[in-house]
Amino acid sequence: MTSSTPRRTLLAAALAAAGTAATAAPAVAAVPERAADGPPVAEGAGPASAEGAGRGHAPAPGLVDNRFWSSYTDWRCGSTAGTKAVAGHRPGLVLATPAGRTDYADPHTGRTSAWEYASWTSPVHTPTVPATEVIASWNAHTPPGTWLQVELSGTYTDATATPWYVLGRWASGDGDIRRTSVDDQTDGRSTVWTDTFAIDDATSGLRLTSYRLRLTLYRAPGSGLTPTVWRLGAMASDIPDRFTVPASVPGLAHELTVPRYSQNTHVGQYPEYDNGGEAWCSPTSSQMIVEYWGRRPSAEELAWVNPAFADPQVCHAARFTFDHQYEGCGNWPFNAAYAATYPDMNAVVTRLRSLTELETLIRAGIPAITSQSFRPEELTGAGYGTSGHLMTVIGFTTAGDVIANDPASPSNEAVRRVYQRREWENIWLRTKRYDANGKVRGGTGGVCYLFWPVKPAPRQHRALRELGLL
Repeated sequence: MTSSTPRRTLLAAALAAAGTAATAAPAVAAVPERAADGPPVAEGAGPASAEGAGRGHAPAPGLVDNRFWSSYTDWRCGSTAGTKAVAGHRPGLVLATPAGRTDYADPHTGRTSAWEYASWTSPVHTPTVPATEVIASWNAHTPPGTWLQVELSGTYTDATATPWYVLGRWASGDGDIRRTSVDDQTDGRSTVWTDTFAIDDATSGLRLTSYRLRLTLYRAPGSGLTPTVWRLGAMASDIPDRFTVPASVPGLAHELTVPRYSQNTHVGQYPEYDNGGEAWCSPTSSQMIVEYWGRRPSAEELAWVNPAFADPQVCHAARFTFDHQYEGCGNWPFNAAYAATYPDMNAVVTRLRSLTELETLIRAGIPAITSQSFRPEELTGAGYGTSGHLMTVIGFTTAGDVIANDPASPSNEAVRRVYQRREWENIWLRTKRYDANGKVRGGTGGVCYLFWPVKPAPRQHRALRELGLL
């Protein structure tokens, strides 16, 4: 169950163990590095500085599998216990008749409250790739007096089963429960690291060959309220260990117009949310893309923010992505779920296999929020090193270099950066790296968030469908 030990302490220990093993046997997979929510954590450097044709190599096959349930038919195919599918322009799942009642002791408020609940369990999904990692995403509306829980159970390659792992307890607000991940979940063969199911030792050959997701909807007893869930699914992957990735050939020169926000504008603001803006790369990036799609919080929703603070919507994003167990705003599915609270928005966490796939999205008008870590000398012009950072890719130059809105900038005006293609490609897609002390650390292997409207343009629909997201 939930531990009082900060999750970043647990992860640091796992990374150290993985790094030691990797020194002896380079094929050992490290846990994806997630040092915090993305403040630039110096590694031998000071803080952040003030400043169509010709496609690339084909993405490696069989590395990533996406499966999401979102249609009326999807919701009717699962096993239900008190839930029902609802049709409409955005089909969903709701709590119809409670299957039972339970008490939930919130570890972050100290309150114990009674809740009615109902559940939906997905059909068994067999990914195209037996997986070392799985990351779930969900899109939902939880009115006050409701919340939800997402769990995963799967089958290993030796035909044994995992336990049911909690991947998130979530509400769009924070008045009823505190949204939270759950630490200390392991069966000695796999572990949940905040938001990521991971095989403990990938070199053993053990993989997850199939899984189910279970969604439990909660409401205040007798209230008649219900969450509405529009999308639930997961990305399963088996990314090979690699310190470097093959270089791709530039295939696009295009730039999207995306709002620019600096996390550093908010340094010292609302320190209860992971020490303030210096750690807000993830929600700052999420807010940029939410606004790219024409959505933003209302004046009423922002009324709680100090009116002296610029860009109050970034403070809003930080509060409503905050994971009270992880003690940060960098929980990947929580950021996707936040984006999907805006009208008619879809959002997922996935992996891309190459810059070619990212170019396809940019060409279709879909920016991506990417996760990477690097030493200062590994990304020319960044001016900092980090053990975990999110930024928004908005385009490519004629030379193929990456145009990013990097929230680790001193001002909104300085957010737009151009990074060398080869350097950026490697720090994003690799799974292993050396830190400033020469120790082996993990990399995210192409993790990104993608947000898009419920009714995307035809070219956007095609690009998303190619990735298995529609």
